[in-house]
Amino acid sequence: MTKGKRQRDRRAGDDDQRQPNRDREEVRDYAHEDKAMPGDSKGRLGNLDDALDTQEYPVTTNELVEVHGDHAVETQDGMKSLREILAPTDDQTYVSADDVRNRILGLIHR
Repeated sequence: MTKGKRQRDRRAGDDDQRQPNRDREEVRDYAHEDKAMPGDSKGRLGNLDDALDTQEYPVTTNELVEVHGDHAVETQDGMKSLREILAPTDDQTYVSADDVRNRILGLIHR
């Protein structure tokens, strides 16, 4: 076997060994896709953060949309209104601003 052939075979073997690592990384990313980012969620929703802090709680999804539905939030797909973000959810009751923030962040996959 020539030296060039051995080197190509060795590199091909290295690629085979690296591939499972790439697969594990992709699985790890997908597993966390529907969860909000860990840590403090305050400050991630722009002007909506202040509005949520002054909101009286408990509050329902429908009440939030009625009062704050036009607030724009940055998502992976660009800016969306709170109304658009909460549209696929049922009417839920939130007990705090952090409760609302965590729900929104979970929905926009941040």
